[in-house]
Amino acid sequence: MQEKLNIAVFVDYDNIEIGLKSTLRREFDVSLALEALKERGDIVAKFAYANWGRQDGATRQMAENAVQMVQRIPSPRGDKNGADINLALDALEMAFTHTHVNAFAIVSGDSDFIPLVNKLKEYGKTVFVVGGKAFTSTILQQNCHEFISFESLLSDMSVPASVAAVEVRAIHQQRPRSDRPERGDRQQQQQGDRQPQGDRGGGRRERPAPLDLTQAMPLVERALQVLERRGVQPQLGLLKSTMLQLDSTFNERAYGGSSFSDFVERLKRGDLVNVSGTGGRYIIERKGTAATEHPSLKHEDLLPPLRDVLENHRLEIENGCPVEDLAGWFKTEQPSFDVAAYGFQQFAEFLNYAQDKTVVRLEPHEDQGTVLVYLGAEFYPPAEPPQPQPEAVIEEEIEEDEPQPYVEGQPTIFEPNPPPAKPKRAPARKRITKSPGGGGGGAQRRPPRRKKTDK
Repeated sequence: MQEKLNIAVFVDYDNIEIGLKSTLRREFDVSLALEALKERGDIVAKFAYANWGRQDGATRQMAENAVQMVQRIPSPRGDKNGADINLALDALEMAFTHTHVNAFAIVSGDSDFIPLVNKLKEYGKTVFVVGGKAFTSTILQQNCHEFISFESLLSDMSVPASVAAVEVRAIHQQRPRSDRPERGDRQQQQQGDRQPQGDRGGGRRERPAPLDLTQAMPLVERALQVLERRGVQPQLGLLKSTMLQLDSTFNERAYGGSSFSDFVERLKRGDLVNVSGTGGRYIIERKGTAATEHPSLKHEDLLPPLRDVLENHRLEIENGCPVEDLAGWFKTEQPSFDVAAYGFQQFAEFLNYAQDKTVVRLEPHEDQGTVLVYLGAEFYPPAEPPQPQPEAVIEEEIEEDEPQPYVEGQPTIFEPNPPPAKPKRAPARKRITKSPGGGGGGAQRRPPRRKKTDK
């Protein structure tokens, strides 16, 4: 029997509010996130972080949903990440001090929470992330246990909400079946009575158009292969939990399914999988040719045409342009590329992926209710480091072999050169004369000549 999930919810209100206004043009409704989390476990703590003195309209809905509002007073010098730091510290403290809390939900799209998510996973906690696919960091989406997109929470009453609630809860925990319909009916009634709030600067956006079912087949095939290797029957709950382990961003509503059983029924009608069993106890089996007949396109294959459009309109984008303008240019200049064929439900979602690849930079503007697109860091490569210059030839090195001058009386480490020798004078030649006797006597000096005198 799987352990029951006790969930602590932490809401980064400033981030989620600006993201929803700029992408979906909707006000943030905390009850939508809480109802989605109730399907996965029991919520035991709820905290929201913001400067509530400037959020008069939001304090009422927080109080109605029993969310504890944590006041964040910005410092005079500014603290852009002040709420992030407070939220992370409180979440880690709860992970240490409240051992019964075994799951955490981060309602935000900020990539700064990636270290927090990784640390909570190290401590054995289940981590949910609730945010919009158009503004939540793709790295954050892929590193949690399950990403719950806000787009999937928009009203869709094609089937009773109790069916979806029962299926999701069966994945994460075991509960008495008698409790599930009551909670599902209550949730359906609350969603039916809830009216979406207004928005600024434009009409309210409903759920984006669903993706083609064939795009989900690579993930379905992979999950079924994993279950086959484990020797486990691929039932509904087990199949979805395996798919979430492989891809935490999977959501059946992105493919038009109101619940996971409805998603499997659509796969069955499309002749993509073999389904046996009735009454919710389905056994799903794969078809060997499904993955090869419907290959999926990769996200990164859509980046080169985007780069071409950005280069063509570099001057317009230099100071920022609305997402709608860039979407129009892309559709006109790259008509053969459809973002839906690459797994993106909307163009803003694709730009959010391109931002993590440093191709573009997105800046939401709450006042204008839109998102401005700027050129990413790859269009501004860092300057090349200066090349090392050849060392200048020092004059002293040229004269290294020349004799060093010597100054008498001055200390030096070199052996002084001896002073030049004075030239020697040649000695005077001596005349040698023989003795008159002709003997071999020694040499005698010739007597000096006498001067002649006049007589």
